[in-house]
Amino acid sequence: MTLAECKAGEKVKVVALHMNQREQRRFMELGILPGTEIEMIRTAPFKDPISVKVRGFQVSLRKKHAEKITISHGGCTRS
Repeated sequence: MTLAECKAGEKVKVVALHMNQREQRRFMELGILPGTEIEMIRTAPFKDPISVKVRGFQVSLRKKHAEKITISHGGCTRS
């Protein structure tokens, strides 16, 4: 499952980033790396961009980037 498929209120964990090294570095600088818990805040009307909460900060991501982030629901909840 990818981050782009989450619904508002879901809390998930990042499993992997499937993107080039430059994009991976950018997301890691934002605190989005394997093992990080992310909460889906909301999606725009056409599902682009999406807003997520990472380490206490709200971040907006393009859907095309969220589709490259594999997530897991294991141990996470829905608010």
